[in-house]
Amino acid sequence: MSSAVSSDLPAASPGSDASTESVSLVVRHRVRAGAQAAYEGWLAETMRVAAGFPGHQGVHVVRPAAGGVEYIIVVRFATCDQLTRWYESAERARLIAAAQPYLARGEQVSFGAGIDYLFPPEHGAAGEPPMKSPAWKQWLITTSVIWPLTMVVPWAFGPVFKALPALGVYGVQHGILAAVIVALVVWVIMPRYTQLVHDWLFRKE
Repeated sequence: MSSAVSSDLPAASPGSDASTESVSLVVRHRVRAGAQAAYEGWLAETMRVAAGFPGHQGVHVVRPAAGGVEYIIVVRFATCDQLTRWYESAERARLIAAAQPYLARGEQVSFGAGIDYLFPPEHGAAGEPPMKSPAWKQWLITTSVIWPLTMVVPWAFGPVFKALPALGVYGVQHGILAAVIVALVVWVIMPRYTQLVHDWLFRKE
């Protein structure tokens, strides 16, 4: 079962330093009925192997809701070259071959730089390029997530800063609040939010 690759690896722009460009590999897997437990074991092994490659910056998995079958795995690397080494490695080829009995179709893969992985492109029909959601919709969704968090998170941490004055020092508390908000956006809210508004994101106006 072959992979369905939606876009080429991102290339560094002229004059840019590719070594500072964080890139992400977004993989979609549709798991066969009854194979989820075996797939979870395969996924844990894949995450362990990927973590051993240079430049690895973490893996985020969006698991399907109850009754669902589609997994989204986001693997981040510090540079495009380091991601390419993982993507084209013999280790990954072996793992993908081992996953085939658990998959209902070939994996779908896309690549992005920076925070592009928060808005993975939609795979078009055969022979058509992948569809990217409009920038204004990405801005609106991101704002709608960060806006309430900038009100709720500082309020929630108020008692902590009062109990531990050292954490409430100007600058320190801002760093803590920023780290918490970014973590909530990247790993908790946005992957599920984009799935919820998927149809609107890619609706042709």
